[in-house]
Amino acid sequence: MSTAEPYSTCEALVIGGGPGGYVAAIRLAQHGLDTVLVDAGPGGSKPGALGGTCLNVGCIPSKALIHEANDFAIVSAAVKGGRYGLTSSTATADMADTTATVRGVVQRLTGGVASLVKRAGVRSITGRADIVDGKTVTITAAGDDGAESVETVRTKHLLIATGSRPTELPFLPFDGERVISSTEALFLDTLPSRLAIVGAGYIGLELGTAFAKLGTGVTVVELEGRILPLYDEQLTKPVAARLRDLGVDVRLGVSADTLDPAEYDKVLVTVGRSPVTTGFGLETLDLAMDGRYIAVDEEGRTSMNGVWAIGDVTGEPMLAHRAMAQGEVVADRIAGIGEELAGRVIPAVCYTDPEIVTAGLLPDQATDAGIDAIVATANFMGNGRALTLGRRDGFVRVVARRDTHAVVGLQAVGAEVSEFATTFATALEMGCVLEDLATVVPAHPTLGEALQEAVFTALGHRLHS
Repeated sequence: MSTAEPYSTCEALVIGGGPGGYVAAIRLAQHGLDTVLVDAGPGGSKPGALGGTCLNVGCIPSKALIHEANDFAIVSAAVKGGRYGLTSSTATADMADTTATVRGVVQRLTGGVASLVKRAGVRSITGRADIVDGKTVTITAAGDDGAESVETVRTKHLLIATGSRPTELPFLPFDGERVISSTEALFLDTLPSRLAIVGAGYIGLELGTAFAKLGTGVTVVELEGRILPLYDEQLTKPVAARLRDLGVDVRLGVSADTLDPAEYDKVLVTVGRSPVTTGFGLETLDLAMDGRYIAVDEEGRTSMNGVWAIGDVTGEPMLAHRAMAQGEVVADRIAGIGEELAGRVIPAVCYTDPEIVTAGLLPDQATDAGIDAIVATANFMGNGRALTLGRRDGFVRVVARRDTHAVVGLQAVGAEVSEFATTFATALEMGCVLEDLATVVPAHPTLGEALQEAVFTALGHRLHS
């Protein structure tokens, strides 16, 4: 389409309405910039409404499914044990009802995001964006009557926030029926009797644990020699033990091409995610790339003036909260204020059972960085709150410089430890030393007491372990 034809203008145009994109659009509008947000919506490159993969088919529905599975496991155990006066001999998960609950959570949140965007004054368009050049985008949108309309928009700043999609294996292509991605796995109407999962990373094990609790026979195959290869073995050992307790068959050092899909109701492939860099005209920009990702600096700038990128399309870690932080940074920089993202702490949470949370450096990473570190742990075996939860597995760990006692890493594995994420990130962001954390008075009984106990251990005067 010729740019000489009639067109509209804006100061900033964002492609992709995921966590990074919608946050950036809101912040841009708050700075007084005329902002357009384009998201493909259902059936497009994005799988759902505003909120992107995370809200529609990722973070939120998976956590809702995990919660439903945890509740079912508690009820099922109570029924089998005859507790609370329950006498039925069986408990069967209703997958259709579970999926309806998950969808309900997603719908409430997507509606909330849409309201936030509208309230901020962002012009939100559901449609396909096609980049003509660094300042021009055509938007193809379908009206309520199904008729398509095409609009050309000229902008001063173009922000790419197109996210990522599940990675497909050439010998196990997704068919949406037997071989599925995490997208389909989150919204099944029927509980599979037998489920094979390819990949023992966080996505595969989160979903595998949930389905095992719902009553599915789960088999996991992983090419590496251990589960959750991005974490050290000390952190993953409690997860491996729990998988065994749940009856999950974990096969390590096994290639996926040895699987016979016909033996399973579903084969869930979770071998990672790939950035969405096609289907919207990115190739017209000839941007510098960092492997398969768009190369950006710490302020989200690409190699082309006025073109920015954030989120999964810019590389690891592919985390929603990183994308949000990037969105804020880019919006502020476009407005001429703010600071870069360099040096900020990005915590990570794995919602397995038990959960894992990390921030900063793992012990091996500290060693590789040439740091002489103190590494100290406090387990939950004697923690009052852990015992009231019926869980004694797991621990909190602190990694600190031996010379200055500066804390460089914090980790935990255990029931409900995901709530440590913000505390860990805050401690590292504020540059805490061991003595700072030792003076904090934790409430009793809480899991947080284990953090102080780990710090006491690092300082050589543990109290409760």
